[in-house]
Amino acid sequence: MPEGERRARVNQARRHFLGFAAAAAARVVAMGSLVGAALPSKSEAGGRAWWKLDHPGRGHGHGRGKNDPMCLLRGTAIRTPKGEVPIEELRIGDLVETVNGVALPIKWIGRHLYRRTAPTWSKDVAPIRIARHALNDESPRNDLYLSARHALLIDGMLVRAQDLVNGTSITRVQPTDWDRLEYFHIMLDSHQVLLAEGAPVESFLLETASYETFTNFAEFARLYPADRFAFMTPFAPYVGYGGREHLKALLHLAVGGPRTMSPLENACSRIAARGEKLLR
Repeated sequence: MPEGERRARVNQARRHFLGFAAAAAARVVAMGSLVGAALPSKSEAGGRAWWKLDHPGRGHGHGRGKNDPMCLLRGTAIRTPKGEVPIEELRIGDLVETVNGVALPIKWIGRHLYRRTAPTWSKDVAPIRIARHALNDESPRNDLYLSARHALLIDGMLVRAQDLVNGTSITRVQPTDWDRLEYFHIMLDSHQVLLAEGAPVESFLLETASYETFTNFAEFARLYPADRFAFMTPFAPYVGYGGREHLKALLHLAVGGPRTMSPLENACSRIAARGEKLLR
């Protein structure tokens, strides 16, 4: 590689690193510290050492606790055959469009309602903001707010929002001016990818009574007693970082050098580069 090109690549990588290394380091040291932002007023070589496929079961990709919302914030526009509809206005039986171009009926909608009882929101509850056009020239069409462990379909991989945080176009937010946060999650007959604000986000992945994490879990048990212990097949493989692995990847990205980036690193690098352009 010519020296000039090599230097340009390293400088670009360093700019990417400076843009979101602080967020990644905070996640390593403080298990996901929040960076300040405001919600709008609307209601394989070198890479395989640090990236991994996450099984969606307990302990990995979708391992979740009672306080893990895993959903989309109230007001998020979901694409349907009739147009964009706020997620809170959807009902069981309504059709929603998927990335496969097929409209499917909603089987159930899980809900979470959180009330703030401290000066700041818990990191497990506060949303991540994906800025307008952070992913590409068309999506999301508006700022998208979702929980940290909710996955998006990126380059054929399901990647959690928390693994896309870059400090510019994708950030953790702390909506201290809101006293309540309400999340919704759409379940279909199978695990699919929906369009939220035009961005590809996963539907609810049912795995052995995981519906019990929602406030209205009793409704699901009453409506679908035969599905109480059902287990869906993921739409695509889950790919993610561990905390230390994410920071190590960012350091490699900043230093540059002769190494092959993993698919996840390639995706994050591309999105981070877009984030820089959006700030200009």
